[in-house]
Amino acid sequence: MNLTMKKRIFICLLLLSSAIAVMHVRLAWLQLLDGVPKAASAHGRVTSEMAVRQRESRIELDSGRGRFVDAAGLPLTNEVVMTPVLFPVRSREESGQLLIQNKELQSLAQLLKTTPDHLQEIHSRLQHPVYWTEQTEAGVHIQDSPLHLSADQVTRIEGLKISWIKVLPLVQRYAYEPSGKQWLGFLAEQPELVEAANKKSADKGQKREEALSVTAKLGAAGLEKTFDRIIRGEGATGISYRMDAGHQPMSKDDLRIHTSGNPYYPLTVQTTIDLPLQNRIERLAAAKGVKEGAVVILDAVNGDIKAMVSLPFYNPNQVDPQNLAAWSNRAVKEAVPGSIFKTVTAAAALEAGITAPNEAFMCLGSYGKYGLSCWKKGGHGHITLAQAFAESCNTVFGQLGERLPPAMLQQTADALGLGRTIGWQAADFMNSGPLRQIDQEESGTVFGGEAHPEDGGVRAQTAIGQRSARMSPLQAANLVVTLLHGGAVQAPRLVSGIFYANGTEMIHFKPHKSPGQSGQISANTAAAITEWMRSVVTDGTGRRLSHSKWHLAGKSGTAQVTRNGRALNDQWFIGYGPYESPQYAAAVLVQSREPGSVHLATELFGEIMDELAEMKDQAGGQRGKSLS
Repeated sequence: MNLTMKKRIFICLLLLSSAIAVMHVRLAWLQLLDGVPKAASAHGRVTSEMAVRQRESRIELDSGRGRFVDAAGLPLTNEVVMTPVLFPVRSREESGQLLIQNKELQSLAQLLKTTPDHLQEIHSRLQHPVYWTEQTEAGVHIQDSPLHLSADQVTRIEGLKISWIKVLPLVQRYAYEPSGKQWLGFLAEQPELVEAANKKSADKGQKREEALSVTAKLGAAGLEKTFDRIIRGEGATGISYRMDAGHQPMSKDDLRIHTSGNPYYPLTVQTTIDLPLQNRIERLAAAKGVKEGAVVILDAVNGDIKAMVSLPFYNPNQVDPQNLAAWSNRAVKEAVPGSIFKTVTAAAALEAGITAPNEAFMCLGSYGKYGLSCWKKGGHGHITLAQAFAESCNTVFGQLGERLPPAMLQQTADALGLGRTIGWQAADFMNSGPLRQIDQEESGTVFGGEAHPEDGGVRAQTAIGQRSARMSPLQAANLVVTLLHGGAVQAPRLVSGIFYANGTEMIHFKPHKSPGQSGQISANTAAAITEWMRSVVTDGTGRRLSHSKWHLAGKSGTAQVTRNGRALNDQWFIGYGPYESPQYAAAVLVQSREPGSVHLATELFGEIMDELAEMKDQAGGQRGKSLS
């Protein structure tokens, strides 16, 4: 062997020894040093974790985001459904035969309402685990709507013992159906907010691997937006299937659960909503053919929101954040109030002392100026103020409007919770600034941007709820509660408290009032108007409600509006029941009705109150059974 050959062999051995040494150093580094923060990869995970993840087929079952429940603890979000999950794995037993010939596969396809061919095709193309979704009659999968399995279906699928499909508990954020719960809101990708949140967290020393993903969905509206910061959670819960390099399961039962392990999260946000009542009203409104509008039900005792329905309905799983009209909460949006505003005018006139309940007026049908007329052709003739309220006489209230100084009408509206937001709020919440529970809430106006509110025509038209007068259904319902409380404005709550995962209370939102800068109206004025609201039902425009299950009281209204060049009516009814011991106050708004059509708002109000009476009777019957 010559010298040159020996040198070549020596160099090769040296290179081989160096490679082996480098490999040993690398292995030692992975074993001893990997896992510290500086060893994290570009993905924010250490190399050892990435190695394990390469051998796992993982799917998220719960995002870890806090949930919302109703006043009784019934879930509004995060329903747990049993759903089939397909994993991209093949067992050694299955790899050597055509799946289409498997008897088990045919049974599975039948349970999943598909064909063996289609199921095999989907499984063969899988790169990541997926849950099986609902399908239309045409076989089209509905995105984000997992198939809900019954207990029997779960048992039958598990009995097939197919390694690549598992039935798992999936936390579904929203039901995949339209509803009127716009106050709940929705989630959406918001890269700008994610970037800002990550920067703020980094400034506070948060670890890089704990940063939000750019594709993370944050609260974009409603309660999801209001409480987004504190309900994001401490990490997702997922499940993985360990596989070998050939995408075959290392064990048929090798499923691993991954969770944050924090016993205090996720949080539970408890609302004041009565979910069965909310759902009943949604069904009632849909059955009555209401296309646009809102319904608000408040607890007459403390002003809490028990139900808040907005139409048209929305699907929180399919929202275009740019299309505000599709998901806007009309229950808190201002609208022309029409004759329900006469409640404010009557209170202002009584407070100013410019009239009395028994003052006599003359209504001939035509007001004679400002383009005003009474809804009753030929007029009401001789009529008192109390009767004019029950009959909703425009002539009488037009006269009161001309008598009232603009400031007096504005101050009375403020004292009754109008022209300002009245939803529950706090100046500082958890040292992070002010909190308003109700998203999208609008304040409404009395005179708006009127250049000359002192003009007689402006005052007369405003006094009957036209011109620039605006009021939201929430304000309208709370106006009734205010009258029932002797003139004290309550601040409607939508959330009563937040709880840790172990059930202990994190924070309680105490009920509070929402006084205006103008003080409040007198208890005598409030009592007089609530009495007149009863006469609306017994002798006035709400007579059709006289046969309801409860004795009711209220005020009807019809506002003239123009939309897309068409003259339409917005119909209102506000009121309370039962009259003898008020339990609920309500506001019903039905928008864009043809002039002269039946007053749907009054009908819907009556049916809602009948539903409430029935629910109270059923609850009383159940208590009676438990006591016996």
